[in-house]
Amino acid sequence: MAEHGLAVAGFAHIFFEMLVADMDVYIGFDSAWADNPKAPGAICAIAFNDGTPVRFHAPQLVSFDQAVAFIRKARFEGGNTLIALDQPTVVPNLTSMRPVERAAASLVSWLGGGVQPANRGRLGMFCDASPIWRFLDMIGAIQDPEESRTASTGLYLIEVFPALALASLGDCFFGRKGGPRYNPARKKTFRLIDWVRVAEIAAQEASAFGCNSLAAWCRDAGRIADPRKADQDMMDSVLCALIAMHWRLRPREASLLLGDLTTGYMVLPASPKVREYLIEPARMCSVKVDGAIPHVSTT
Repeated sequence: MAEHGLAVAGFAHIFFEMLVADMDVYIGFDSAWADNPKAPGAICAIAFNDGTPVRFHAPQLVSFDQAVAFIRKARFEGGNTLIALDQPTVVPNLTSMRPVERAAASLVSWLGGGVQPANRGRLGMFCDASPIWRFLDMIGAIQDPEESRTASTGLYLIEVFPALALASLGDCFFGRKGGPRYNPARKKTFRLIDWVRVAEIAAQEASAFGCNSLAAWCRDAGRIADPRKADQDMMDSVLCALIAMHWRLRPREASLLLGDLTTGYMVLPASPKVREYLIEPARMCSVKVDGAIPHVSTT
């Protein structure tokens, strides 16, 4: 009888896999940039079948190799898988920061935060031996943000910036010095109320996509009385996944592609206020916005 039950369960699992073979999967990966066992990254995934969320892989702490294994297990060959990665993936510059970071830094600084520069001189993060390049080679994902929006099949990857995305996802975080201070590792600036707000905004966004399990996870996270850095990393992985869904499932004008695939780029949700704010810094830094460098307005 037990063997019969196992056989039925196995058949049901196989039938389910056949039924949803064309699922679209959204993966959020906060890599933590360096492969430090004491400070791992975090990853999560949400799968949709015919527009309906059917599977939620809750956030978990991972190394780069573990993230590769997670992605291979979570994706479905017949559908589209979009990975949103919180780490620069196009870094040609040897020093300083990329043009896209200069443009983004104008807004991030106004919000009260900072932008970590990406350059090949940062050992263990972007030098030739850094784990990010091996990770990208191992997964073999296509980096073409515009194509990733409409492709019906394939494995795609986009670079995202969760802290900047929050300025569009939550109106309360758009304003001078208004960005959330939700990193528990920065004890002097961390604010529990911001942690709660970020969790609730993530929950609301997840609910808007019909991802009830993800929304419940976010609300549970918001109730943590003393969040740790690992909790924030897992929350950032959720924000990454939400950015991926926002990019693919919302109208194109609701998002912004800042930069390009030659010098570096970021994909982010863009409220009208955020889009308007970034136009001038992008023009000053010769950074493309949705494929073109903004021109001086003649009106």
